[in-house]
Amino acid sequence: MFISRFRVNTARPGARRLLSSPQAMHAAVMSSFPHILPSDSPAPDAPRVLWRLDQQARAEVLLYIVSPDRPDLTHLVEQAGWPAVADPENPGWQTRPYAPLLDRLTAGDRWAFRLTANPVHTVRRKEGEPRKLTAHLTPVHQMGWLLDEERQKRLGLRVCEKPADRRLLPEGTTHHKRPHPGDRYELTVRDTRSLSFSKSRGTDGRRDKPVSVVAVTFEGRLEVTDPDALRRALTQGIGRARAYGCGLLTLAPLAQPARKAP
Repeated sequence: MFISRFRVNTARPGARRLLSSPQAMHAAVMSSFPHILPSDSPAPDAPRVLWRLDQQARAEVLLYIVSPDRPDLTHLVEQAGWPAVADPENPGWQTRPYAPLLDRLTAGDRWAFRLTANPVHTVRRKEGEPRKLTAHLTPVHQMGWLLDEERQKRLGLRVCEKPADRRLLPEGTTHHKRPHPGDRYELTVRDTRSLSFSKSRGTDGRRDKPVSVVAVTFEGRLEVTDPDALRRALTQGIGRARAYGCGLLTLAPLAQPARKAP
């Protein structure tokens, strides 16, 4: 497994085209692996190619890719990077083996995390109608999707709770019947984007299928409860719309508190 980071040159027309179309970005990412054909589908329990866009500032966008094989992003550099300054020692992206992090996972360890996901649920609008897949639209419900106990168990993690002295509402408060999950947990919704695009149905003349995806970026702290399950989540992705920039969970060591001078 490998993890790669590519800085997008947002001033270039090719980059703007990719950033405006999850389907185009997906195609560009998959083109980094020549042995994977467009018709190929990953096995249900196998590691897969995952990607995510992180917007650090208005003009700074990073593309992260987790993949079973080392990618060749030369075409992305030419289309959406800085080809004039690329060289063999600095091709325009960074790729590192993922195994050292995966092998470090131990039950009880705590990490900072970031996840872009597509939180959805099924609803039945009228009696007798089939249930319909619907996106969660509010931060409270989006957080509730990730905080679901069964989901966290399957993912091998537990979102950390805040220490009592950092909670916005002390335990036992009765006037607030529905406390916000962010009051209790080390979890925030950093960004929510509604993506709408057309997905081609094929080459037989049929119209493109409209697709809408709500992509939510979570940040917070987690505790490892099942290292094997968490490794699967890190390499296979979480939830739906993984082909469109959702599902990639990344971890980072927690910052150590500064030591007081003796």
